[in-house]
Amino acid sequence: MSKHSYPMLDRLQSPADLRTLDEADLQAVVDELRDYLIEAVSSSGGHFGAGLGCVELTVALHYLYNTPEDRIVWDVGHQAYPHKILTGRRGSITTIKKTGGLAPFPKRSESEYDTFGVGHSSTSISAALGMALAAELQGSDRRVVAVIGDGGMTAGMAFEALNHGGDLDPNLLVVLNENQMSISPNVGAITKMLGRLMSGPTVTGIRERSKQLMHRNSRTWRFMSRWEEHVKGMVMPSTLFEELGFNYLGPIDGHDLPTLLRTIRTARSVDGPNLLHIITAKGKGYAPAEADPVTYHAVGPFDREKGVIKKPAPSQPSYTAVFGQWLCDMAEVDNELIAITPAMREGSGLVTFAQRFPRRYFDVGIAEQHSVTLAAGMACEGCHPVVAIYSTFLQRAYDQLIHDVAVQNLPVLFAIDRAGLVGSDGPTHAGSFDLSYLRCIPNMVVMAPADENECRQMLYTGYRHPGPAAVRYPRGHGPGAQVEPQMSLLPLGKGEVVQRGQGLAILAFGSPLHDCVAIGRRLNATVANMRFVKPLDADLVLSLAETHSLLVTVEENAVAGGAGSAVNEALAAAGANATVLNIGLPDRFIEHGSRGDCLKDAGLNAEGIQRQIISRLEQIKLPFSGDPGLAQGGA
Repeated sequence: MSKHSYPMLDRLQSPADLRTLDEADLQAVVDELRDYLIEAVSSSGGHFGAGLGCVELTVALHYLYNTPEDRIVWDVGHQAYPHKILTGRRGSITTIKKTGGLAPFPKRSESEYDTFGVGHSSTSISAALGMALAAELQGSDRRVVAVIGDGGMTAGMAFEALNHGGDLDPNLLVVLNENQMSISPNVGAITKMLGRLMSGPTVTGIRERSKQLMHRNSRTWRFMSRWEEHVKGMVMPSTLFEELGFNYLGPIDGHDLPTLLRTIRTARSVDGPNLLHIITAKGKGYAPAEADPVTYHAVGPFDREKGVIKKPAPSQPSYTAVFGQWLCDMAEVDNELIAITPAMREGSGLVTFAQRFPRRYFDVGIAEQHSVTLAAGMACEGCHPVVAIYSTFLQRAYDQLIHDVAVQNLPVLFAIDRAGLVGSDGPTHAGSFDLSYLRCIPNMVVMAPADENECRQMLYTGYRHPGPAAVRYPRGHGPGAQVEPQMSLLPLGKGEVVQRGQGLAILAFGSPLHDCVAIGRRLNATVANMRFVKPLDADLVLSLAETHSLLVTVEENAVAGGAGSAVNEALAAAGANATVLNIGLPDRFIEHGSRGDCLKDAGLNAEGIQRQIISRLEQIKLPFSGDPGLAQGGA
């Protein structure tokens, strides 16, 4: 891959090699590591800007701490590419996020240096605190560092851990890597407070020089020592963290390597909980990424010299784009519509809405629990909130979904993006469980569109429903259905038969319908677009059971507790004697790779679905028509 020479990196097979260098050599390591990261990601794609911003920090931590015996816990994992390069994975860094390649985030089974598996944000302080307390109980003197940033401090979980850790006095260093960004620009009062400190090194320098001068005049010193706490409470975050029990250091320039090394040495030598606040630039060292950190948060392969070339909008809209357009259209005719997102403006398709309806747009930061209860409060007062959220992130707000929305039967619409397998981001980001965890909640309406137009109509149907409703749709594009501008209510809890056959009936929930129709033609099967997971169209299920020898349910969700389970329950409740095959995600986590590879691994591509159906047909000795080659699973 390399077009450049990296003599310093060539000497480093592990952090142990790094620690043999003189401190004067570390700047050269930093420069090469940053350049190598730019070259690697430009050729293969991946998370980019956050890693560029913490190169100095990564080098300093592995130089000063005895990793892997000492533990470094990275928050989210967007920042961890330099860490992976320094810990023996440089040669395979271009395989990251690809099938069979490096995981997109730190992963315990991948390296002993990956001390904690991550993907969702704001877990690092809790995990690191757990490790520090374990070391204390075991009588070990190993040190533990949590690196949080890229928006992770906007989540309440981080402060729960700080509150607990400051009360216990563990040997723990928390590094707050403040770059004013997560994926979108950070939001919230805490971020604004920290953001005022972008000139932090200047502020700190003035404070320290003033102390030196004041020692020469004892009367001034006595006065200023009383006054300082009041002043720094207004301009410094130290009071907040110190009140939580942490010794606060900083803010310092996270790209000033000598200062960074000196300060981390100080923190390492002080027992108890310490918090080091560093100021960094997301995308540091690559001008286009510094200028546009949102675009360069995660990228595909790009020309290093020209930067990312923004492609024209595709002619076929993605599900996310269909949602974004529906939201704006709905807001035009309903002034009560409110849009809420937990820090996923771009990913959830809210950019245009935020520009057109700024007073009705709320980005709450990485605070999924708050986003749901905020929506509940708004709904209590007559507003009609739409929570745009990824399936994997809604898992973090499950109690609020039940306790604050469903119990009170409030009209909140959940637009659930990235439902099913997401491909390269791997199991931490897959939306594998939402049908299972949603359909068991009373008062919920749960819908799964089979195409883009159905997605628009379901969003409208869910929005008009007088209680909580969810529409879950996959990442990327659908089969290419024409999206009708008018909005129509779908009959609640009613599916439809889209193809008639004999003997075999395939009940498709959502995205697999297109493949199921093609398979149904080859097998002369009846195919139903079920549409609603809750309320389930039990009448349609029972009717198909009476007229077919085998029912097959297909969904892009875990089989356990999913839509197929709902069909099984309906049949059992009616006392129906039916043979059923449930096809969905198996009871294991599907690893990262292309979406196509992930579907194949799960047996949910067209060939895999067809193979499972034919196997069951042969098992129950049910004849089927079509190409004899189908018996070998050909699609």
